[in-house]
Amino acid sequence: MAFDNPLAQEIWSSKYRFAPASGAEADDSIEATWRRVAVALAEGEAPDIRAAAAERFRWAMEDYKFIPAGRILAGAGSGRAVTLFNCFVMGKIPDSLEAIFGQVREAAITMQQGGGVGMDFSSIRPSGSPVRGVAADASGPLSFMDVWDSMCRTIMSAGQRRGAMMGCLRIDHPDIEAFIDAKRDPLRLRNFNLSVLVTDAFMAALDADADWPLIYQGEVVRTVAAKDIWRRLMQATYDAAEPGVIFIDRVNAQNNLSYCETILASNPCGEQMLPPYGACLLGSINLARLIESPFSAGARLDLSQLSELTYTAVRMLDNVIDISRFPLEAQETEAKAKRRIGLGVTGLADALVFCGAAYGSDEAVALTREWLSHIKREAYRASADLAAEKGAFPLYDPAILDRPNLRDLDEETRARIARHGLRNGCLTSIAPTGTTSLLAGNVSSGIEPVFAFAYTRKVRQPDGGTREEAVEDYALALWNRLHGDAEPPADIFVTAQTLTPADHLRMQAAAQAQIDSSISKTVNCPETIDFDAFGDVYLEGYRLGCKGLTTYRPNAVTGSVLSVTPPADAAVSSAPAVAASDLPARPRALEGATYKLNWPESAHAVYVTINDVVDSAGRRPFEIFINSKNMEHYAWTLGLTRMISAVFRRGGEIAFVVEELKAVFDPRGGAWMEGRYVPSLLAAIGAVIEQHLALRHGLGDVAVAPVAEAASIEPSQSPAGQACACPRCGGFELVKREGCETCVDCGYSKCG
Repeated sequence: MAFDNPLAQEIWSSKYRFAPASGAEADDSIEATWRRVAVALAEGEAPDIRAAAAERFRWAMEDYKFIPAGRILAGAGSGRAVTLFNCFVMGKIPDSLEAIFGQVREAAITMQQGGGVGMDFSSIRPSGSPVRGVAADASGPLSFMDVWDSMCRTIMSAGQRRGAMMGCLRIDHPDIEAFIDAKRDPLRLRNFNLSVLVTDAFMAALDADADWPLIYQGEVVRTVAAKDIWRRLMQATYDAAEPGVIFIDRVNAQNNLSYCETILASNPCGEQMLPPYGACLLGSINLARLIESPFSAGARLDLSQLSELTYTAVRMLDNVIDISRFPLEAQETEAKAKRRIGLGVTGLADALVFCGAAYGSDEAVALTREWLSHIKREAYRASADLAAEKGAFPLYDPAILDRPNLRDLDEETRARIARHGLRNGCLTSIAPTGTTSLLAGNVSSGIEPVFAFAYTRKVRQPDGGTREEAVEDYALALWNRLHGDAEPPADIFVTAQTLTPADHLRMQAAAQAQIDSSISKTVNCPETIDFDAFGDVYLEGYRLGCKGLTTYRPNAVTGSVLSVTPPADAAVSSAPAVAASDLPARPRALEGATYKLNWPESAHAVYVTINDVVDSAGRRPFEIFINSKNMEHYAWTLGLTRMISAVFRRGGEIAFVVEELKAVFDPRGGAWMEGRYVPSLLAAIGAVIEQHLALRHGLGDVAVAPVAEAASIEPSQSPAGQACACPRCGGFELVKREGCETCVDCGYSKCG
């Protein structure tokens, strides 16, 4: 079948198409990808039924009805040394230096094979605690999180993306205040999502306006007011969008497997709460493809097909456990002992639009409950039938029928479980589906509302240029095909920006009641929301039964989310501002040269533009621009641009600029460039300035050859207030949804 839009084809080609350098046959179409995955998953079946199973699995994926998670689509049947599991929670971190770095190693190995990781750092002693035997004080969990963060920057997950991590800390840990405030520094822990593990006891103390003890290994280190901790947490989240909150006692109380495990932390996007070495295995049923007669009075979801898809999806995911690689032996042991899967949905918001139900409305809540309860029932029946055929999961205990998620199952389903057991310890979870939703024709992601029904993205061309392309949500595209130029009903085509936080919470709570594990979702809040009202969102989420909450409010630290139509003043040049009156004004056009630096430690080239002016003193440098898609450099390159340009404009002696820059040594090490050792990227920039002076002004020693010249060179522009850009394309189109950063410009996702 043809792709629904060029974006879907681009996503498939860059992320999921199998294209080996030699040997195995490449995927020549999305159908070939489905066949490859189906055949690979059928290897988990008895030989005599593999062919039939493969055809059944292919049918489920056809037309994007069921979408396995990205790791499965990219890796199954490829022969590559990657895991088919998206994420893991690592083992409990022992409080010793040797063991801590052993955990860093395990996390690195896991991310190298394509898995994101989550860790609970609560077991590490607080900052300032004595370290026996070395007469020193402990540095605390945050210092070790910095180590994980640095490690993550160097690991490219299976050649596709940098690893995603979740860092958790209990709300009774003595370093909780520092943890809460950590993301206020926009350059710190950028590879982490952060969540505070909030207990029921803390919520009771908050409700009673009581004091709260901060404890390590059973010893009270100090006591604070519960309301002060809560306010600090809310203020950080209000200001910087992190940390999120996990209601950890509720998670453990409602866990199917609480009789044999304790949940430690969550995966990076929060939909799977897991024990030590637990893994999340994900796939989503696309509800938008199952609606009959969309936009009509008779629009309905085909429940018969939903049942069939659920049965098939459970079998497919169960087989993944047997055919997948595991980065660590402990992860394989854990996965096969409990056979946990995470069957979820995507396209919910579009399906609601097709049925005339506005997201967040009473009708939408009712339909969400109906559809997800149907999936829950059919998933448990499928798992019981699989247990009859293949055996229950090794740690199965009949007492599982008394767990909260199974108590409200109908009698027929409970009877099947009582007879056969369950093949899978946990069955349902709603994960982020950012790029796989784009692959499926830009359907709404997970259970999120539509972020924008239409926007424009830049498409890169073979010659390095770009062209603009309109992108439509799946529901709007279908409306336009069916109704031409007719305006879609505004009361149904609602977006994340038009909904209230209460709308988001109602939908999340309705879904959570039908889900074994958890839900990756972001509650979007307007920038103008009152602080106390913002805090009430979390209190109401707790009252409604949510297991965790992530909110997003546009703020100065993380910037704003995607603007569908940016305001005219939303861009700011990285050129130096017009400075004091004693600096000469900039002529409208200047002549200069652009130099390209390929620094080995940077994923993207650095471009240095130096423009000259001709005045009574002759030709001299007037300004410099330093640009790169690697936004880790953004702050210091902007500062350097302004300062050096001010020096150039003032005139006089400028050779000291070269000398000072070339004397900078990077403690992480320099690099060899064209036969010379350059001690830092700053020193390399100094060499570029030196070269420019030599070529244009007859001064200095030539160090690097220029790659481009132009009569008038202007700096690249970036939206104002943006602290983060896409690490793949450098664009400023990052959307935070489902607790995960996703670029609607190039399809990059931090989590999938």
